[in-house]
Amino acid sequence: MNYIFYFLIVISIIAGAINGKLTDVVNAILSGAELSVKVAFSLIGIMAFWLGMMKIAEKSGVIEIIAKIIKPVTKRLFNEIPEDSPAIGDIAMNFSANAIGLANAATPIGLKAMEELQKLNKDKKSASNAMCMLLAMNTAGFQLIPATVIAVLIGIGYKNPTEIIAPTLLVTSITFLSAVTLSKIFEKFWEPQKEND
Repeated sequence: MNYIFYFLIVISIIAGAINGKLTDVVNAILSGAELSVKVAFSLIGIMAFWLGMMKIAEKSGVIEIIAKIIKPVTKRLFNEIPEDSPAIGDIAMNFSANAIGLANAATPIGLKAMEELQKLNKDKKSASNAMCMLLAMNTAGFQLIPATVIAVLIGIGYKNPTEIIAPTLLVTSITFLSAVTLSKIFEKFWEPQKEND
């Protein structure tokens, strides 16, 4: 990725020099750098807030309550996981972090959930149905509140950043339901194998 960005910057500078627009290219680079710092600072505030809320929820037992509330759903989606598995709580936290638009916070939680699912996996060389389902859910990225995107829009000075909530909810709901449905369909074709097979 670094090479791609380096290539784009070099090509921009060369094209700017050829067309006599090098000053515009330099100004665009400097203003872009300034804007990226502003956006980063706006992200720090909202990420710190939501990550703190997630930590409070975890410590106060709210995550366990969420895990119990969504237990009927997780039981159907992840039917090969034992009910007392810590993976259920990790999946609940991961889903919650994604739902409030914290993809950065959801990633380490999702990795922890995958580690727990790997412990339960009979075939250690390939992903289990539960692991594929979790990956599908994360890839779809259902969001109730796209907090990170709202923070970026605030950072760039957008006048009404919350107007993206409804379209984001609609699109992520469709992708989430599609991912879950396809994962459930495909798991019927690929049965998990035992380690000895």
